[in-house]
Amino acid sequence: MGRFKEQEKERYAVVKLQQQNLFTQAALAPGMYLSRHRDFCLPQDNAEQNLFLGIRADILQYFTNYGIKWHNGQNGKPSNHLCDSQVCCVNFLAPFASQPDALVTLLKPIYPDIVEAMPLEEDGCYVAFEWIGQRNYLNEMVRGKSKRTRGANFTSADAAARFRQKDGRIRTVLIEWKYTESYGGKDFAKDSSGPTRIAIYKPLYQKPGCPINQSKIGQFEDLFCEPFYQLMRQQFLAHEMELAKELDADRVSLLHLAPDANLDFKKVTSPSLQLKYPGKAATEVWADLVLEPDSFASRSVEGLFRPFPIARYPALRGWWDYIKERYPWVI
Repeated sequence: MGRFKEQEKERYAVVKLQQQNLFTQAALAPGMYLSRHRDFCLPQDNAEQNLFLGIRADILQYFTNYGIKWHNGQNGKPSNHLCDSQVCCVNFLAPFASQPDALVTLLKPIYPDIVEAMPLEEDGCYVAFEWIGQRNYLNEMVRGKSKRTRGANFTSADAAARFRQKDGRIRTVLIEWKYTESYGGKDFAKDSSGPTRIAIYKPLYQKPGCPINQSKIGQFEDLFCEPFYQLMRQQFLAHEMELAKELDADRVSLLHLAPDANLDFKKVTSPSLQLKYPGKAATEVWADLVLEPDSFASRSVEGLFRPFPIARYPALRGWWDYIKERYPWVI
């Protein structure tokens, strides 16, 4: 387990008791998680308090409306674990779903040509969560279900946004969000499901126009250690969405966001890539492996949100105060 995650768990055990404006009195007790009571978790009955109050009702309804799965959630509520990455992503980005001008301001330092946010969902939201694409572009197994599920069993982006650029072209951005994640050296190509995984994704790797520079990889299976296994699938999803011009997009790119404070995540876990890229962070390696630099970007959560001009967006002031208190490492 990573050091940053341990630090966050220890911090939350104190935060629950000392910063009681974040949670109600009923939520201060230890919560049951993986069959044990834990100080850094909320009681399951109060799991919805893991979400910022200003977005809580709307985002719970949004997940219900689109049948989106909460990771480790129960009864339509999010995870009760305060270090949950999906919850963290929602807390940071959901307020921008109804603030298109603020969303452009947030992401313009990365994509300087964007001028107007455009909705993705039928309800007009400007940020979508657990986006899997409108079609099964990766030919992933539906496993007996009548339709695919957002947030479970299929390659998905934690969030997605869509913009019009200065030249009139449309860009969709798939966002992968990390919080306290760290990875060991598990090789997903070698476990019992490895042959199935290889059979699903290798055609995309061998397909003309593959977005990955194969000359820099020893063999396809070198990508089956996290976070590369996930990045590979998301890059494939972005590429296939672009080829299909989903939602009229001319460009679909992948944006990776993770805390600078989480040094554990940066470790390169693929033995082959460790040898090829000594001393590099995982996202630096991936940036070198994609063929088109514009198709992938990586930023720290701190670097993206710290300079956000909150004074220009008074409607977001309550959210900003919550973020500073809930995630103080970002400031």
